Amino acid sequence: MSAWIVRKPRPRAKVRLFCFPYAGGGASIYRAWPDALPHLDVCALQPPGRETRMREAPLTRLDPLVDSAVEAILPLLDQPFAFFGYSLGAYVAFEAARRLRARGAPTPVRLFLAACPAPQIARRKPPIHELPEAELIQEIKSYAGTPAEVLEHEELMALLLPLLRADFGVFETYAPRAEAPLDVPLSILGGLTDEDATRADLDAWREHTTSAFVLRMFPGNHFFLNTERTRLLTSILQDLGPLLAG
Repeated sequence: MSAWIVRKPRPRAKVRLFCFPYAGGGASIYRAWPDALPHLDVCALQPPGRETRMREAPLTRLDPLVDSAVEAILPLLDQPFAFFGYSLGAYVAFEAARRLRARGAPTPVRLFLAACPAPQIARRKPPIHELPEAELIQEIKSYAGTPAEVLEHEELMALLLPLLRADFGVFETYAPRAEAPLDVPLSILGGLTDEDATRADLDAWREHTTSAFVLRMFPGNHFFLNTERTRLLTSILQDLGPLLAG
């Protein structure tokens, strides 16, 4: 099994769900999902530089990240599959679907893209990935996604900061190419109080599909993944329902 994929194989599952992490996160974000989604074969993506791949250098640009992820998942595209991407992971999932289309490979039955503005939306915040260490830490604190006990622990931050810098570099240098919309249904998910991905930012994703489009807003901020997990997973099952029942 590739170091990229963390999964509990489900031979009877009718749909495989590939899950892409947010900046600074890894496959453990989705560790509870296989038990909560027993009808899906959940495959969590583990990019280099984190968790079980801590000794590897993290990738700093989106193209090599997507290319490596696609190579890892290609052997697992032997049944219907969907992508779920959260924040930075949404861009990775979206570009992975485009790569598969370009290669003539199978494409997802649905894309679930969460907490991430459509790629054509101009970024409202200045880039932070090249800031000096002290300033970068201050900016990371403003995102409210890293626990306070980690931010205040010098040794942990020394381990985490290169990964966060790399992932923010991926996010902030992403410049999407002009391509035809995907013929893939999109489920776009957001937090009602998320200032980094507003309803308008999310609704703009509809430009990227010629198929069905659904926008769902959940209570919470940018990390509603943690606070609204049950509702989030229910919405995934709802949108995959016809395939699971077939």
